[in-house]
Amino acid sequence: MSTAAAGPVPLLFELQEGRLAALDGLVRGLWLGGLTNAQGSVEPRLAALAALRAALVAGRLPPFEAWRWPPPVVARGLAEAMQRLDLARYCRDEGELADTVLMSILFHVDFIVDYLDRGADEARAVGMAVDAFAADWQDRCGDMDELADVFGMIPDDAKSMRWDRIRGLLRSEGWQEVVRIRRLLERLPELAELIRRLGRASETDEPDAVGCVTVQVIEEATAHRAERSTVRVPDMPGETRGIHRADRIARMLPAEAMLLGHPRLRLVWHARRAERTLLCYEDDDRMQEIRRHEETVQRPTPRSQPAKRFEMGPMLLCVDTSGSMRGGAEAVAKAAVLEAVRTAHAQKRACHVFSFGGPGEIVDVALPVDADGIGRLTRFLGQAFRGGTDVCGPIEAALAKLEEARWQRADLVIVSDGEFGATSDVAERLRTMRRERGLRVQGVLVGDRETIGFLEVADDIFWVRDWRRYGGVDTDSPLESNSLTAQFFPGALRTQANRDSTTSGASASAAVRAGRHRGDPQPENSA
Repeated sequence: MSTAAAGPVPLLFELQEGRLAALDGLVRGLWLGGLTNAQGSVEPRLAALAALRAALVAGRLPPFEAWRWPPPVVARGLAEAMQRLDLARYCRDEGELADTVLMSILFHVDFIVDYLDRGADEARAVGMAVDAFAADWQDRCGDMDELADVFGMIPDDAKSMRWDRIRGLLRSEGWQEVVRIRRLLERLPELAELIRRLGRASETDEPDAVGCVTVQVIEEATAHRAERSTVRVPDMPGETRGIHRADRIARMLPAEAMLLGHPRLRLVWHARRAERTLLCYEDDDRMQEIRRHEETVQRPTPRSQPAKRFEMGPMLLCVDTSGSMRGGAEAVAKAAVLEAVRTAHAQKRACHVFSFGGPGEIVDVALPVDADGIGRLTRFLGQAFRGGTDVCGPIEAALAKLEEARWQRADLVIVSDGEFGATSDVAERLRTMRRERGLRVQGVLVGDRETIGFLEVADDIFWVRDWRRYGGVDTDSPLESNSLTAQFFPGALRTQANRDSTTSGASASAAVRAGRHRGDPQPENSA
């Protein structure tokens, strides 16, 4: 029934198509070379290409005896060359790179017949093809090692057909600057750790030293519970309940009072009173009694505790490229950019760089690790820094970027020597973004001391104390602390306490016109 529903199976070309079934496991780029190569026949060649590709992606190289193609003498030479270059290591989990290796094998093996036509014997022709393949990949492996050393892994374009473009970049003078900056990062491990912790995409188990949250904690407590009860108070004026024996003269019966008038029976009255056996009216009253008991209860208690730290999110970098950054500060700033690109590529995170100088001098650069991104990175790291400093423009550009959905969980990094000042409007916008969006602003101070401008815009400042050494000057910072500004000029900062204690210009002018002096009582507002 199921066979009839599926329809008749075409058998006319089944045998011919079955010979090419191995093409389904190969990318289109291998089809032409696999079908037209001069060595061997089609079926073993296609099957061998599919098997070799699967082995390379798995990170292993099968022995040449297991190759169904090319002929053993060629397979031996190729296997030895690939083993010597350790190509299987590069191809592990990299299907595109494995396809490129197979295309190269097809290309060089196809030249064997040309070498034979030029007069070379078979052994010589095979050797020339294998040597050409090995020489080609010797250079590529060296370049891939260099890329992996700089970026921590092989960029995507190194696995594709745009290899020649990347190779040209690796031969440029700008790339040598990239390599030099990469060596500098080995001396700044704290900078690499700082950049790794940026972003707010995923929660970690590490507590955040800055942020705190209020949580409800259930804990035991002692509660005082009031219990109300009605208590009967005997002999208290109130409701008459009956007659009983007592010594209360005011409540005795008239019959008992008559005994007092008799000369003999009055002695009996005195005896009864002494024995508290006089017949008296029984009355009492009721009172409300409140008793308090202590008992253990479970109750929620608000408690402040450190929030969980977030990391692994997008990164926005504002890099100072002013003239004051020349020398060692310039090298550290470039190292921060390179480490951000490395981290973003390795962890699949977004990264955007704003290079700023004087007013209006802002260059925002996206730096993915591909041929275009490596080219832009090479040009950026190879350029000289110059110009003035205006931090407001790049901060506003970064804040505008944070409005986009992709960048809402990004953190901002400002790399500078601190020789700038932000306007009150920009500082207030940063405070608003911190309060409402949870933005974190990390400062990287490449200078001798923090400045008022840096303290106002950054939540935390990482100080590169020995920045001069990266510019070729073997000396320490002349200052023992980078907190001189906060220590000697605390009133200059736009803290909340300083803003509350500062008199506005309008209020000061009104006081001068009214002739008031410091310490005078403030006048009451007129209705």
